[in-house]
Amino acid sequence: MAAMTRALPDQEVSDAAIIEQSWQEPERFAAVFDRYYFQIHGFAAQRLGPSLADDVAAETFLVAFDRRDRYDLSREDARPWLYGIVANMIARHHRAEARRYRALSRTPLAQADDGHADQVAGRVDAQVQQALLMSALAKIPHAHREVLLLIAWGGLSSEEAAEALGITGAAVRTRLHRARKTLRASLNGAEPTTVAKDG
Repeated sequence: MAAMTRALPDQEVSDAAIIEQSWQEPERFAAVFDRYYFQIHGFAAQRLGPSLADDVAAETFLVAFDRRDRYDLSREDARPWLYGIVANMIARHHRAEARRYRALSRTPLAQADDGHADQVAGRVDAQVQQALLMSALAKIPHAHREVLLLIAWGGLSSEEAAEALGITGAAVRTRLHRARKTLRASLNGAEPTTVAKDG
């Protein structure tokens, strides 16, 4: 069976199968890296900024590689596992993350340009919204913000976020509810339908 799986193109092989193969052939883990590096790096960059994202993403995959022999092969999709690792890496930088949100909330607005008034107005509006959002995110407790951003920016389902963080689905729903409540309060009652990915 392993020989048959190995013959398939990587996009047709589950993450679990690739990780299992990497136990004997470590170079196979590169396929997991290739599938998810840009997602993990993008998530880290949104949370911590580009200066820390390279290191955090690289460290995430080093930790994943070191722990691959403990991967639960019943989980075909490795995304929640990788997001759990990157969430732990980001948690070490929680002060930097909060500083980033506060700094982004103070980003100066674009200056008007006579020839592009509509574009500038749109950018100014987006910057105002981003500033409000970043300020609101900085006010959310870390554990609640982690769940919110794994779902909003990481694209994980509630179940995947629970798996990533090693908590129950009920805990995810509770934290998500509280994060949204804090976010709405910080946005003066506005309903945040999605959390912007700018930043």
